[in-house]
Amino acid sequence: MLPCKWLRTLSVMIFMVKGATGALDLDINDRDSIRAAAKITAKNMMSYYDGHEPGQIPGKLRDTWWEGGAMFMTLIQYWYWTGDDTYNDMVRQGMLHQRGRNDFFPRNSSTYLGNDDQMFWGLAAMTAAELGFPEGYPGANEHNEKKKKKKDPSWLSLAQGVFNTQMPRWDESACGGGMRWQVWPYQGGYTTKNAITNGGLFQLAARLGRYTKNETYIHWAEKIWDWSATTPLLRADGKWTIADTTSVENECRDHGDQQWTYNYGAYIGGAAYMYDLTNGGKKWRAGIDGLLGTTWGEFFKVDNTMSEIGCERSVTCDRNEDMFKGFLSSWLTFTTTMAPWTVDAVMLRIQQSALGAARQCHDDKSCGRRWNKDAWDGTSTMESDMSALSVFSSAMRPFKPGAQPMTPKTGAFSASNPNAGMDEDFDPEKQRNITDRDCASASLLTVLFVLLWIWGFIWTVFGNEQMPQCSPPSCPYA
Repeated sequence: MLPCKWLRTLSVMIFMVKGATGALDLDINDRDSIRAAAKITAKNMMSYYDGHEPGQIPGKLRDTWWEGGAMFMTLIQYWYWTGDDTYNDMVRQGMLHQRGRNDFFPRNSSTYLGNDDQMFWGLAAMTAAELGFPEGYPGANEHNEKKKKKKDPSWLSLAQGVFNTQMPRWDESACGGGMRWQVWPYQGGYTTKNAITNGGLFQLAARLGRYTKNETYIHWAEKIWDWSATTPLLRADGKWTIADTTSVENECRDHGDQQWTYNYGAYIGGAAYMYDLTNGGKKWRAGIDGLLGTTWGEFFKVDNTMSEIGCERSVTCDRNEDMFKGFLSSWLTFTTTMAPWTVDAVMLRIQQSALGAARQCHDDKSCGRRWNKDAWDGTSTMESDMSALSVFSSAMRPFKPGAQPMTPKTGAFSASNPNAGMDEDFDPEKQRNITDRDCASASLLTVLFVLLWIWGFIWTVFGNEQMPQCSPPSCPYA
């Protein structure tokens, strides 16, 4: 037993030294240092993506669809904060390829997608619209002129398409409202109403309302927040906690209390947009302050560095959960641009978290997940790289004074289409009307089927009489 103990001790020492020496060199007060760290991390994250290569599917990551939207949203924010446009063409190609019927609900994936999956792609498109991200396929103008095709949809219209296809799924048959986690009854989780689905849609509605000033979006943002507050998903009664899930079987009175960073980020971010939209509404300031207080107490307990407490300490994080801290990082950072009193508290924690993430990036520059540890934790996933990239990008906030998501009044150019995604033929739950042409085609096919069946019957009865009776292998007809 003694030699094994020595071997284990030696391996731990080697691991710790390697983690310490292999960390990214990050000076949080130097924009070039932050850019360099972000550039390395972006490159490593994109090494997992091959959708831009011939024969591959643009926008699709292995064994997952929704993560593509999260990745592109992260890259759009990376471009905005650092100015590096290396991946812009890949983002444009992938997002437009996966747009489905201008609603990010592509038919080849629609049978298994959840409402939150679609919502993340909508938030990615909304981010592109607000940050002035280039529109259309790379080289689209020349291509469309040659093929006489319509212009590619705008980022804003794609976000509107997601909103328009999700709102009919608002479910008042149980709990008095709310979005179910899943779209279809045969999916596990269909009887669940969860925080990220409702919080994400709240944020999307708030952002659409701020951008367009359309009362429909503003009304729905208010409605989703207020409904959430009647359930454990948003305790706005002074406790300011967010439950991850609640169930329709119990009329949304029960609560799954596992705490996740991105749930808080979704509601805080949406409240910040509503605060800006309402010119400082007290309701929204109270929401921001209350949820920030819980966020600091839950997720920043050690050295003001972010931790995904729901899985990191138990070493059970999966690939989805590795991304959550990145979402909170970016949504907190954009909150500071619309709720300026939050800047000091937020940026202190973003900077400390960025330093922690840099310590987790080991020799090949892939980053681990436990930012509050001094040495690499031994993990390495594309998703943990995505979170690290997000916090590095967010750390650029002090070097971009005046930054704020744009609207048409402040330079945004993405065009609105309030009817995006609303074509009846695009709704999988609706059947189109049967036409006379449909009936004629069906009749013809029926006649052909009957004639083929009669011919087959005649051949079976009379044709076999002419064939020699034998068995394999000697029978040439067998």
